[in-house]
Amino acid sequence: MINNKKVVVVLPAYNAALTLEKTYKEIPFDIVDEVVLVDDVSKDDTVEVATRLGIKHIIKHQKNRGYGGNQKSCYDKALELGGDIVIMLHPDYQYTPHLIPSMAHIIANDLYPVVFGSRILGKGALKGGMPMYKYIFNRCLTLSQNILINQKLSEYHTGYRAFSREVLETVNYEANNDDFVFDNEMISQIFMAGFEIAEITCPTKYFPEASSINFSRSAKYGIGVLRVSFTHFFYNLGLNKCKRYEKKK
Repeated sequence: MINNKKVVVVLPAYNAALTLEKTYKEIPFDIVDEVVLVDDVSKDDTVEVATRLGIKHIIKHQKNRGYGGNQKSCYDKALELGGDIVIMLHPDYQYTPHLIPSMAHIIANDLYPVVFGSRILGKGALKGGMPMYKYIFNRCLTLSQNILINQKLSEYHTGYRAFSREVLETVNYEANNDDFVFDNEMISQIFMAGFEIAEITCPTKYFPEASSINFSRSAKYGIGVLRVSFTHFFYNLGLNKCKRYEKKK
């Protein structure tokens, strides 16, 4: 715990057998109270590795729900366990677990209710091996989103995120897409609900075992991101309605 706040790390897993152990062993258990792994019907031994590592809370989807669907299960379980600070860490070892204390302390000390690990602050993305086309894609999308949403994030596409319990109990993440665009829908909800997001510099690693999406899925993702941003923009102008922005009942 930090300041009597329970810290829960959630691992949305899909084919993470080769990297899960390395990720798990770097989690700082001096402050982390619980770890939740949700397996989205992996084709490898992810669940077996998780069991061997002694991860207490393992959820196995009966059918593949997608990246967004996986996160929904993660956050539901974290809230059920009484998590006050919930940190999503990818088990593919792209993001270092060593930033968990920094992210958790920011929330525990009521500085910000949401913290992102940004690959763009500094030179972490390209230094870590992010393909140039993905870097350019990231920068162009982020610029468009900042204009449409009227914010100043360095990137909207990191998978390293920490939330306060209040945020997860407020935003209706269950109404979001089950695919990768879930992340951006949730950011839109967070800002629409009046919460602020902090960012810290995060190194990243690109290697064969790390998860990634191909060009065609990246293009589909980009279109979805722009759709979310325009929905946010027009909603703020009072020109459309969107159930996604309704708070949980």
